[in-house]
Amino acid sequence: MSKSLRLSEKWFRRGLWLVAFVFAGFLIGLGGTIVGDLPQVEKQLVVEDFVDKAAYDRVREEVRSSRKAEEDAETALQQAQLQRSKARSESAAERETFNNWLATRSATQRADQDPEVIARTQKLDVLKQAERKTQQAVEAQQQAALDARQAASAAQQRQSEMEREGYDRMSVEQRKLELRVFLYRLALTLPLLAIAGWLFVKKRKGTYWPFVWGFIFFALFAFFVELVPYLPSYGGYVRYVVGIGITVLIGRYAILALNRYLERQKLAEALPDQERRKELSYDVALARLAKSVCPGCERPVDLKNEHIDFCPHCGIGLFDHCGVCTTRKSAFARFCHACGAAAAGAPAPQVLPAIPPTPPVPPGAEVAPGSVP
Repeated sequence: MSKSLRLSEKWFRRGLWLVAFVFAGFLIGLGGTIVGDLPQVEKQLVVEDFVDKAAYDRVREEVRSSRKAEEDAETALQQAQLQRSKARSESAAERETFNNWLATRSATQRADQDPEVIARTQKLDVLKQAERKTQQAVEAQQQAALDARQAASAAQQRQSEMEREGYDRMSVEQRKLELRVFLYRLALTLPLLAIAGWLFVKKRKGTYWPFVWGFIFFALFAFFVELVPYLPSYGGYVRYVVGIGITVLIGRYAILALNRYLERQKLAEALPDQERRKELSYDVALARLAKSVCPGCERPVDLKNEHIDFCPHCGIGLFDHCGVCTTRKSAFARFCHACGAAAAGAPAPQVLPAIPPTPPVPPGAEVAPGSVP
């Protein structure tokens, strides 16, 4: 087709296709924004909406308090362990001092030091008793920390069970929500696809065809790119069923279109040569000839063979001779390429009447109003 177009017309068509793609791009951007915002029409689901609110709050508060008690017990245990270490250190130091003093007394055998032995022994007993108390405090804090951990674990388990049940119910509702959002998208894209189909059938060759094709591209992108990824799966059945349905619809349209085309071709081939030429557009005929096919039946023809003047398939005339210079030319050409004479039935070139020359105006002469000088 492009070989039969004028150079400026070819570039204009390319520019209009660019307009179609740009128009489709802006429509796709707008449609993508709308489709992306469609989930906002539904409330976002959270697990708290699907559990017993009062019971869940109590369990969560119990978990929080148990964790706090566990942290406090751990802190108290660390303090108790520090006190125990200190008491053990003091007791060990005092015992070492006492042992050294006993060794010294055994060497001197002085009886006047017996009261000091008793005093040192009593002091050592006090330190040992303090050490035992710190050990008991550590054991008590260990028990408290263990109880707090067990309580927190039990509360956490109850919370997890409630959340698991809530997630199960939420997943069911989430599937319903996704289906509703998908139906919203479908309700938005299906009319666009229907309008695009109508435009393709009725308006794709009209005056405003760039906008028509831009809208068609947008509708196809919205349906097959922006809608299909959100198609519910249900094990893949929905996707396969939808794919089969779309394939059947497209295949049925193609089959019917092919049958209509073949029927039109049969009817056209049965018409006389002159009537068939009237039905053919000049640009369409040139485009088909450029592809070495018959303009009437679109079957291949050896146009380079100078002995072929008629299509061997449908009988339409492909070449004739100029009525002025008898040069062999294309039967669809409007003018002879050898002498420029108009072909039979072609519009004759318009000849503009010659404009007589204007006589020169003498110097100083006045020109009447409305006259051409």
